[in-house]
Amino acid sequence: MNAQPTPARQAAPVSEPLPSANAQNLGNVNAQADLPHIEIKTKEEIDSEVFDPRAEEIKKKLHSLVQGVVVETVVDQICSYLDQNKRKATILEISNAVSLSINQVEDIVRLLAEKGVVSIYYSLLFLKSPVVTLLLNTKKSMKQYELDDNKKLLEKYIVFSDFVVANVNIWSIAKETTPIYQVIPHETQYGTDTIIRIIIDELAKSVNSEDLESADMRKYQKEKASFFKKAKVLLEKNIPNLSEEMLYLLSGIIVHQTFGLGELDIIMSDDWLEEVAINAKNEPISVYHKKYGWLKSSLTFSDETEVYNLALHIGRRVGKQITSLSPIMDAHMQTGDRVAATLFPISTEGDTLTIRRFSRNPWTIVHMINKKNNTLSQEIMSFLWLAMQYELNLLVVGGTASGKTSVLNTLSALSPPTNRIISIEDTREISLPQALHWNWVPLVSKSSNAEGEGEVSMLDLMIASLRMRPDRIVVGEIRRKEQAEALFEAMHTGHAVSATMHADSAEQVKHRLTQPPIDIPENEIEALQLILVQYRDRRRGIRRTLEVAEILPGSSDSKVNLNYLFRWRPRNDTFVKDEASIRVVEDLNLHTGMTEKDISNDLAQKEEILDWMLQNEIYDMDKVGQIMRIYYKYPELLIDVVKDKGKYEHLLHLDHEQNL
Repeated sequence: MNAQPTPARQAAPVSEPLPSANAQNLGNVNAQADLPHIEIKTKEEIDSEVFDPRAEEIKKKLHSLVQGVVVETVVDQICSYLDQNKRKATILEISNAVSLSINQVEDIVRLLAEKGVVSIYYSLLFLKSPVVTLLLNTKKSMKQYELDDNKKLLEKYIVFSDFVVANVNIWSIAKETTPIYQVIPHETQYGTDTIIRIIIDELAKSVNSEDLESADMRKYQKEKASFFKKAKVLLEKNIPNLSEEMLYLLSGIIVHQTFGLGELDIIMSDDWLEEVAINAKNEPISVYHKKYGWLKSSLTFSDETEVYNLALHIGRRVGKQITSLSPIMDAHMQTGDRVAATLFPISTEGDTLTIRRFSRNPWTIVHMINKKNNTLSQEIMSFLWLAMQYELNLLVVGGTASGKTSVLNTLSALSPPTNRIISIEDTREISLPQALHWNWVPLVSKSSNAEGEGEVSMLDLMIASLRMRPDRIVVGEIRRKEQAEALFEAMHTGHAVSATMHADSAEQVKHRLTQPPIDIPENEIEALQLILVQYRDRRRGIRRTLEVAEILPGSSDSKVNLNYLFRWRPRNDTFVKDEASIRVVEDLNLHTGMTEKDISNDLAQKEEILDWMLQNEIYDMDKVGQIMRIYYKYPELLIDVVKDKGKYEHLLHLDHEQNL
């Protein structure tokens, strides 16, 4: 890489398609080999359903095409025929070869001639067919990742995004330190690529830039859906004989190159990924997989300009700039994803881009308690549900990537639907069920502009939230003394608070809060009732709730103490109940009149409901929200269905009858 200072760079024109990563096949994959079961992954929030009500039907057809990686249209057949025929043929000959009319062939070659792919010679003799000459090499050569023979397929699934589909294979290779995340998208050939570029140029003239750059997701989706429909019309006009599924696939590719992140969009639709990072040109794109951790991908950018233009494209959409004078950009995309970009020489190996994915399908309590994930036990979850129901204060702590925010989000979904919830974050990660949306205000901090103005900090939002009459305040992360003071002030003024914090144990939480730099007086900490500690075992690639403790208030001359309620035993990967609750039982008895027996019966009932949800595989966030709504409004109705081992649909039917 050239170490000379990088000159100021110009943004790529809006009409240009996004730079695309080179999809590098990791060797030859035998689709018929004895492989694990294929799991179809869909992005439920994706706007495919907005584009067409027949989305699921089209997806099934695309699924049948997924083994055929290379997409070929009649345009590519024309280029291939010319290449095989010494790069020259008459329109009549091409017409006969590809079974199109002379007028259809002429329309296509005229478009290719506009981009310099072919030339057309019209003879002065009226009856002589025009001669088409192929000027460019239209064969796409792909750099191959050579897989070592000593390899093992860990997992295989399919990812859909806007009708674009790709295979994902995760390989363990002896000579590699990390598994390889192989993406095999449908590749378009040069002829089709040329028509796609022409269509993008044409459609760019009709894009409503205000809606495209709008933070209002509805406007953005509406413009995107309109663009998709226009792309379909132009594809049908310019590429004859397209099958229905191919029409949708190519329209999705056009949407990705214009609205999204090009070929990165397909991996951004993989719900198993939390992070996507471009560290330098010619280096494999890194992805953080929920199951396998950091992986090398089969995608790379060969030109640093592509990375820079991608950062410019993202910044332009959200009103941010990144230049040689301002080489760091922090931006939130319309999808909720957070982007951090840096330019050379700040990042010495070249321009970088790191994207934190906003979960399209957030984890729920059922994800947490199932045997596959085993993040925590049903007994612990029922206890935490009780805490959320009766508005107790909770701090979720742990190390980096230990699952703090996932647990906080999951527990927040257990809040009564009558509660007013204010969430405060630096990066939008909290996602609640629809049943709670009516009285939920999500707030996100804002960094200052290039002039150093307009900053809105987490502390500003926490102070503002106290004037919004919340029942529960959910805070993304506590980092500073002022934030902690505002947090405990909210607790002391009668607001229920849930928050996350970096700490490795409940004891460490106490030390961090009571010692500099946070230095909160111990009598203030008594307002906090529960501490939940998350742990990530990097060796085994698992996340567990390490311990749950309650804070016991001290007397006037003694310090606060911790009472450990639950612990995780790593040797046999089980959760055990340590001590009986004192603080929570006393608080519930004081404020609700519940006796120890009442609390015990309530916890047992909640465990039964959790077990029923697990048996019925209620993994969807909104379905969990509906169950919580029914539980808080008609508890007997839900209990009866659980005892009768009824289905979720039956519960909704009974709820509907109850509301008539």
